Amino acid sequence: MIWWYRGRRFTAVILPGLLAFTLLAAVAHGDSVALPGLLTPGGGLLFLLHLTPLIVTGTLAHSLAQRLPEAEELSVRPIERYDVTLTLLTVAVAVSAAGTVGVFADSSTAYEAARNTLFLTGLMLLGGAVHPQAATVAPVAWVFIAAFAGYRDFHRPWPWAVTLHPAGYVPTFLFCLAVFLCGLAALRYTRRRPTP
Repeated sequence: MIWWYRGRRFTAVILPGLLAFTLLAAVAHGDSVALPGLLTPGGGLLFLLHLTPLIVTGTLAHSLAQRLPEAEELSVRPIERYDVTLTLLTVAVAVSAAGTVGVFADSSTAYEAARNTLFLTGLMLLGGAVHPQAATVAPVAWVFIAAFAGYRDFHRPWPWAVTLHPAGYVPTFLFCLAVFLCGLAALRYTRRRPTP
C-alpha cells in the first residue's frame, strides 16, 4: 500500500491539482472570453471554468500513469480498486469544491465545471483504456473542439457539445455521469491483472 501511495504521487500531484482547481473555481467563476466560430458565422463564450476540469484530468492521468508493473503484478493487494478509489475521491473533492463555489458565489459556471469534471474524467479514463497517451489528449481535444466548433450561434451549443450546456440541464448531467461511470469501469477492467 505504501509503495502504491508513493507511486501514484498523491501528495505531490493530486493534492496540488485539487488546490489549483478549487482556487481557480473560487476566483475565476465569471471570467470568459468570446471566441470565433469555426463552422458557423457566430461565436461563443469560453469560460475559464470550462478549462479548469483539465487540471483534474491532467493530474489524475499523470498519477494513474505512475505504475510499477512488476510490483503490481506480484502484489496480493487489489491495485485496480485502489486506482478506482483514488479516481472517485479526487473527482468527488473537485465536484464538491466547484459545487460549493456555485452555492456561495451563485455561479452557474461553477456548477458546469463540476458536471464537466465528471464528463472529462470519464473521457480521460476511456481514452486511457484505448491508448495511454490518449488519456491526456482526449479531454483537452474535446474542450477546444467544443469551444471553437460547439456553438450553432452565440450562446446556443450543439447537442454534442455537452461541456457547453447550461448547468441545470438534467439530460446532460445524466450523460456526463454515465460517461464517468463507463470510464471507471474501463479503468477497473484495464487495471485488472490476468488470473494465473
